[in-house]
Amino acid sequence: MMTKPCPFCTLPVERIIDSNEFGMTIRDGFPISPGHTLVIPKRHVGSWFATSKEEQLGLLELLERAKTNLQNEFSPDGYNIGINDGPTAGQTVPHLHMHLIPRYKDDQDDPRGGVRWILPEKAKYWE
Repeated sequence: MMTKPCPFCTLPVERIIDSNEFGMTIRDGFPISPGHTLVIPKRHVGSWFATSKEEQLGLLELLERAKTNLQNEFSPDGYNIGINDGPTAGQTVPHLHMHLIPRYKDDQDDPRGGVRWILPEKAKYWE
């Protein structure tokens, strides 16, 4: 049985927005908001917890640069930053990637709770 190649290990170079020694950034292929960006390590590694401190710092540098670029290009009002680490957490591509999701005023009726909505019954902790 053939397995599909990793989509992040075989990215066309024209999709890459920025890069450094440890990673790269691309726009998400299925964005949930304008500017939705992924920060991806160059090394094929599945989990944030399997990366070295140097890789983590390099990826965080790319995250900061991506945020600056998004602010200049799209002027969002906020951001969600997320990692789905493992299949139980919703990871569908087994190559670590960080989501930088721009948020815009009124893109949700009530954005309170943010990432807590992954378990809707626990999201409204203020009620």
